[in-house]
Amino acid sequence: MSAFRDAAMKSKAWPFEEARRVLKRVESSKTPEDHVLFETGYGPSGLPHIGTFGEVARTTMIRRAFEVISDIPTRLICFSDDMDGMRKVPENVPQQEMLHEHLQKPLTSVPDPFGTHDSFGGHNNAMLKRFLDTFGFDYEFYSATEFYKSGQFDEVLLRACERYDDVMAVMLKSLRDERAQTYSIFLPIHPETGRVLYVPIKNVDAKDGLITFDDEDGKEWTLPVTGGNVKLQWKPDFGARWAALDVDFEMYGKDHSTNTPIYDRICEILGGKKPEHFTYELFLDDKGEKISKSKGNGLSIDEWLTYAASESLSYFMYQKPKTAKRLWWDVIPKAVDEYHQQLRAFPGQTPEQQANNPVWHIHSGNVPESKMVVPFAMLLNLASVSGAEDKETLWGFINRYAPDASPEANPDLDQAAGFAIKYYEDFVKPGKTYRAPTEKEAAALRDLADRLAAHDGATDDETLQSLVFAVGKDHEFDPLRDWFKTLYEVLLGASQGPRFGGFVALYGVQETVALIEKGLNGELG
Repeated sequence: MSAFRDAAMKSKAWPFEEARRVLKRVESSKTPEDHVLFETGYGPSGLPHIGTFGEVARTTMIRRAFEVISDIPTRLICFSDDMDGMRKVPENVPQQEMLHEHLQKPLTSVPDPFGTHDSFGGHNNAMLKRFLDTFGFDYEFYSATEFYKSGQFDEVLLRACERYDDVMAVMLKSLRDERAQTYSIFLPIHPETGRVLYVPIKNVDAKDGLITFDDEDGKEWTLPVTGGNVKLQWKPDFGARWAALDVDFEMYGKDHSTNTPIYDRICEILGGKKPEHFTYELFLDDKGEKISKSKGNGLSIDEWLTYAASESLSYFMYQKPKTAKRLWWDVIPKAVDEYHQQLRAFPGQTPEQQANNPVWHIHSGNVPESKMVVPFAMLLNLASVSGAEDKETLWGFINRYAPDASPEANPDLDQAAGFAIKYYEDFVKPGKTYRAPTEKEAAALRDLADRLAAHDGATDDETLQSLVFAVGKDHEFDPLRDWFKTLYEVLLGASQGPRFGGFVALYGVQETVALIEKGLNGELG
């Protein structure tokens, strides 16, 4: 372990880089009797989406990296801001009319439109916890509603009263003049309507921890800031939560980055030490727009898992967190195959290379062996040309290619075969467009069919790839990728595809000859 720890201390993998920053923060102030607190936040205004999972997965990667380089124990808190007022009704949930009647109420006071939990916030919290549990994340769940009502936040709220002017000064610098006239860091919960009120505060009694305000009808109220009667505006809430919990690390999306100095300063005013933070780029849908919980655009967690194993999603989350990425159906096959490429490489790597390999971070060092002897992209093409409607049909081809493989010995491949059938039917098949070959292309395809039909040598990937390559070269395709593009567009109905020699080895030599004949005769598509 010491060799790997040494490698981790030098690794340029971003989880280790972040872990070293956290260690620098705490190494002089914490001992193995203390703990380092990682936090991730969740806004349950809509159903959990894939970005929420990404935040927890990435934070966990940093936490596990930290545990390699330090003996200080760690904790991870998933904090749900479920006391926020519901400012708009999400478009992708039922009972829209009912929800409109509860606008501005805390999410844990809004009835559950699905009828399964005691509140809408409770429903969305349960959805999040269910998925995090499915993935085996080690976390503690915190509800803002419970945090405020139980008294855990009281000390910091009272301190916010005492230092109200200092916190307000930080906030007012960031607000337009019109907004500043009515702004307060405190949002009272109306004692009668239960709504979160955005109203000016007339008086803050620091001694007794009370605020006085007029509600929207002009009636004056005085409430204690403790006990869940009042919540903080979301920006002060960030810093106050860090101070209350002594948070050491939190990551969040780029849309928060301009607020980081505000969060940090409020944390310090309220007696805390600002944590280390990591800003990641946002996910985009197929139109290049930011993914939104309320719109439900982009992929959901469950949608990804309908077409690929969970590890491929973790791999996608690991890649370039500071780069905006399209999160759409077409990224799934690439993520699956790249993940397995990294798995296969891992056993033969040095500690330095393993520390930089995404699969170490996905599996917290307990890296499994890949049994995926056929790439996912190849399975998709096999499903296409074979017309397979179940994974058992695919296994007929797989066993010819890899006789020793079986669903029992290769469970990841068996699972992928099922995913490939579904993915092909839902996303590939509807978009397939075959074209007729040009005269030059047809001559090359006939030559390829003849050479394959006459081939009596080895039928491994490399031998067949060399044969396909030679045909393209003999027919003077320049660049040679135009030859492979011809194969894909004429035979597979796609602009790109697998390594063709490997495809022939898997699908079968004579079956490929028949496929070429169909392409030449215009019988595909």
